[in-house]
Amino acid sequence: MFYIFVQARMSSKRLPGKVLLKLGNKTVLGHIVDRIKKIKNKKKIIILTSNNKSDDKIIKFCKKKKINFFRGDLNNVYKRYIQAIRKFNNEMFVRINGDSPLIKPSIVDKAINIYKKNKFDIITNCMIRTFPKGQSVEIINSKIFLESYKFLRKKEHKEHIFLYFYKNKKKYKIYNFKNKKKNKNLNQSIDTKNDYLKIKKRYD
Repeated sequence: MFYIFVQARMSSKRLPGKVLLKLGNKTVLGHIVDRIKKIKNKKKIIILTSNNKSDDKIIKFCKKKKINFFRGDLNNVYKRYIQAIRKFNNEMFVRINGDSPLIKPSIVDKAINIYKKNKFDIITNCMIRTFPKGQSVEIINSKIFLESYKFLRKKEHKEHIFLYFYKNKKKYKIYNFKNKKKNKNLNQSIDTKNDYLKIKKRYD
């Protein structure tokens, strides 16, 4: 069973509330969940959000759609993941960003299959980026994730949870799979209002 943690919050600095903005007849988060459901590997989807009151809207959405969720620390995202791991007792997890409504299930399946067949600590496609932004997939062994928390010194490492591992890549067994097309400059994520309007136009 692969636990897929979808990281989502309403308090985005550049585009507040973006995860619940509409694209066609669904929200951004709704599109992400529906795409992840198409992953062939056995999985459990968890929306990882915060205890902040603003994220009550995400919980309301999850309850309405009968989607599993977990609430944890808002600013220390790394700690939020630790809290989730301790609750679900999962051996590893897949991380998907809540700004990726075009995420391809086949890319996630590829990452999972690599993890299943090898003994890597981390599988990623964005330490060395060849996939478009918005197609990022990261998998990590939960034990490694938990044990590494004591080494974190910088605030940015607690906010961007894989950054510490990429900065210290010699300490870990990391496999970065690549895209043959190398279209890393293509943006398929929603970070700004302009990003949203471009993707919304596609759906409309």
